[in-house]
Amino acid sequence: MSGRGRAELAELTEIALRVAEEAAALARAGFRARPRVEEKAPRDLVTEFDRAGEELITARLGTLTPGIAVVGEEQSASRATSARGGLVWYVDPIDGTTNFVHGHPFWCVSVGLMDDDTPVAGAVVAPALGLRWTGFMARDPRPPGGGPAPAAAAGEAHRNGERCAVSATTSLEHAMIATGFPPVRDRAPDNNFDAFITVKRNAQAVRRCGSAALDLCMVADGTYDAYWERRLHAWDIAAGSAIVRGAGGVITSLEGRAPDYHAGNIVASNGLVHAPIVALFSHTSAPVR
Repeated sequence: MSGRGRAELAELTEIALRVAEEAAALARAGFRARPRVEEKAPRDLVTEFDRAGEELITARLGTLTPGIAVVGEEQSASRATSARGGLVWYVDPIDGTTNFVHGHPFWCVSVGLMDDDTPVAGAVVAPALGLRWTGFMARDPRPPGGGPAPAAAAGEAHRNGERCAVSATTSLEHAMIATGFPPVRDRAPDNNFDAFITVKRNAQAVRRCGSAALDLCMVADGTYDAYWERRLHAWDIAAGSAIVRGAGGVITSLEGRAPDYHAGNIVASNGLVHAPIVALFSHTSAPVR
């Protein structure tokens, strides 16, 4: 990672929020209005508001941050591989489209920035809930005259403009944990069923609300103590992951290794319950891949 500073990432976070708010206003007009729906694949829905929102986001980011590639879920998904490296926007005009289509309020606009495949800044706006989150994580620059860079990273996260942080829960038996399931659920372990049952037996509660971006934001603001899911895409999780990192959270692969945000099998937590959750996955009937 290139080690971009706080000032630069704070400015890019504000741009992400501005653009996400504009796209949220567009999508809000279609909420509970029975939008026209298509299936990209079985149980994988798209509406005219997804497409229009991505067009708006792509155009606005192109104007406000020229030179930074934009990869979105709809029109530009095929660019995801070629755009990797350096700064790249990953955007989801409606994360939780199935909820949106059915009039369920748990959906959002997600605008996230990755730097060399690490989430560094993002904004998530959930207009039906009246909530928005922002966050960034930067590494302090090397001191004048050289020498080692400071070990501590600098970041922050906000919910509705107020600073937020991950929870202080220390045990699984007191933890509320979120997860989700992929549209195609006919094969283990990708369907996540075995892991869900295992975590459900050990945690205080498990919730499934249908938006990866919102689940990550609720880890960042302390609502959830952890979240895991499989087979996500970078546009699902770039913004929320940056916000979790800025709030002091931890993100790894399901095996506890460095995360691959393009493979999308991740665990995000307050750090205090992270190791126990990862340990549970090694005991599910179908091994983690």
